[in-house]
Amino acid sequence: MAITTPRSATQLSVRPYVPDDEPAVLNLVGADRLPGQPLTTPVRLAEALAGRSPVDGGWWAELEPPTTEVIHDEAGTVLGVVSYAKRPGDGAGFVLWLHCREDQAVAEALLARATGRLGQRTVHAFEFASALTLGLEGLPARHRPATYRALQAAGFTGRDLWRYMRADLPIAGLPHAAHVTVTESEDPPGKRLQVREGGELLAEATIGRPVAGIGVLWWISVAPPARGRGLGLALLGSALDLLAGLGAREAILYVDDDAPAGDPERDRTAANGMYDRAGFTEVDRLHSFTRRP
Repeated sequence: MAITTPRSATQLSVRPYVPDDEPAVLNLVGADRLPGQPLTTPVRLAEALAGRSPVDGGWWAELEPPTTEVIHDEAGTVLGVVSYAKRPGDGAGFVLWLHCREDQAVAEALLARATGRLGQRTVHAFEFASALTLGLEGLPARHRPATYRALQAAGFTGRDLWRYMRADLPIAGLPHAAHVTVTESEDPPGKRLQVREGGELLAEATIGRPVAGIGVLWWISVAPPARGRGLGLALLGSALDLLAGLGAREAILYVDDDAPAGDPERDRTAANGMYDRAGFTEVDRLHSFTRRP
């Protein structure tokens, strides 16, 4: 497939990914790396190419084997990469990941290639986390503006779903929960912290095993009867101390604060305030996208 970009009349060509493309693709992925994300390794790239991920693994298992292609110029320089797949269960298509050093013309060409190959069907983009990142379930809109614009130009509608935050560890001054029980967590791999009173579960949190000095707080919750007592902040302090003890130098977390107004079960106002007070800063907002046929 040959493409002439309007910005420079440079002819670009798309072809399947081959093993020799690994260094160029790792550089493309690394160029988009966000604060709080580890560098993508060859092992993690191989997992993404195979359609596997330690996060959202169930969603990935529903897909056909992904197709990954690169786009290059006349000199053979790889300028971008895209991976896409179909889901047999409902016939939907997915643009799984795309990197192009934020060159909008390249992003548009890659999206045209993927959507053309996926055909006349509903196509989702940046819907769940790949093995390339540590849980990035969406496109970081502020850090990837050209890709965001390319998706809009291709007819995709975005949804602002997640708040992505980070903090350096250790964090001084946080309270700690009393009588915390720590057990192993298999999914996601890491540790589960629980606070019980009289056998009743009051609060729990799940953390991931640190990767390259980065730990993830996957989940924290407080039972409704126990709210308003500062237990959430205390459990957060315990969880972050445990991450630091496991070797984490920084922590990241994700807040799904896209709930419609009036939905108390998914209201994340208190959670956002707690993380802000604890010293976490927002890195970006994560968006997912859909294009209907």
